Amino acid sequence: MKIVFLDAESLGSDTDYSEFEQIGEVVKYPCTSPDEVPARINDADVIVVNKVPVNERTIGSAEKLKLVCVSATGTNNLDKDYLDRRGIEWRNAAGYSTESVAQHTFAMLFYLMEGLRYYDDYVKSGNYASSALFTHFGIPFHELRSVTWGILGLGAIGRRVADIAGMFGAKVIYHSASGAPAQEGYRQVDFDTLLSESDILSIHAPLNEHTENLMNADAFKKMKSEAILLNLGRGPIINESDLAGALNSGEIRAAGLDVLSVEPMTKDNPLFGVHDKNRLFITPHVAWAAVEARQRLMKIVAGHIKEFFGRA
Repeated sequence: MKIVFLDAESLGSDTDYSEFEQIGEVVKYPCTSPDEVPARINDADVIVVNKVPVNERTIGSAEKLKLVCVSATGTNNLDKDYLDRRGIEWRNAAGYSTESVAQHTFAMLFYLMEGLRYYDDYVKSGNYASSALFTHFGIPFHELRSVTWGILGLGAIGRRVADIAGMFGAKVIYHSASGAPAQEGYRQVDFDTLLSESDILSIHAPLNEHTENLMNADAFKKMKSEAILLNLGRGPIINESDLAGALNSGEIRAAGLDVLSVEPMTKDNPLFGVHDKNRLFITPHVAWAAVEARQRLMKIVAGHIKEFFGRA
C-alpha cells in the first residue's frame, strides 16, 4: 500500500509518521500545487491532504486511489460527487483541535482585552523605568465576570469556549446561523440580540451558505462600540473590508483573527489599512496546531486508514 501526503508541511516538522510506516510505504511532499498532484499520486492507494483540491482534474488519472483522508475537519476542498462516482471514499478528522482552539481563543482575547501589546511596549520602551509610580493605567480593562460573551456556532469548540467563559463568570449567549434547535444548558438568541448584547463575540462556526459574509457592515453597526470580535471559524464569515472600516471608525473596539478569507494573507488585504494596530491582532491560522492536537490528528488519520483496510 502506498500512502502519499501532499502537504506534509502543514502538519509540522515534528510530526511522527511511524504509525503510517507500519501500514505501508509513505511518501511525503511538503506542499503540492494542483498541477503537481496527478504525477505525485499516480500509484497511490491513499492520499492525505489538507488544502489540496481533490477533483477530477487533480486525481482523475489516479487509478489505484481508494481513500482520501483530510487532515482537517473542513472538507470544502473535496469534490464529493466526483469521489462518489469513482467509488473513492473520504474521511475527515473531527474533535482533535477542540482544546487547542479554545485555548487560543482566550489567548487572543486577553491580549486584546487587557491591552497587553500596549503594556509590553510601555515597559520595553523604558517608560516604566522612568516612572515615579509603581503602576500605570494606560488602558483600562474589565473582569470577564462583568461581560456578556456571545458565541456564533455552538459546536464542540463553541461549547468548550462557552464553558470556560462561564467558569470566569461571564454571561454566555449563542446564535446558530443554521437555525439548529436550542442546546440544553446554553442560552440561544437571535442574530440581532447576539450582536447588540455581546461584549465579546467569538466565531466558531463552519463556512456555509448561512455564515458566508455574515459579519458585514450591517452587523458591525449593531455591535457595541467596546465589543471585541474574535474569529476562529473560517475567514470568509467576516467581510474584511467592512471590518477594517468598523475598526477605523470605532464601531467596534478590536478584532482578533486566526483565519482570513485568503490564506496565506495577501498583500492587498484591506486589514492592512487598519490605522490603529492595537485594535487588530492576527495569527496565521495556528489555533488548531498545539503539539498535542497535531498528535491526535495523526492518530485519527492513521486510524481511518487502518479501519478502511481492515487493519484496526
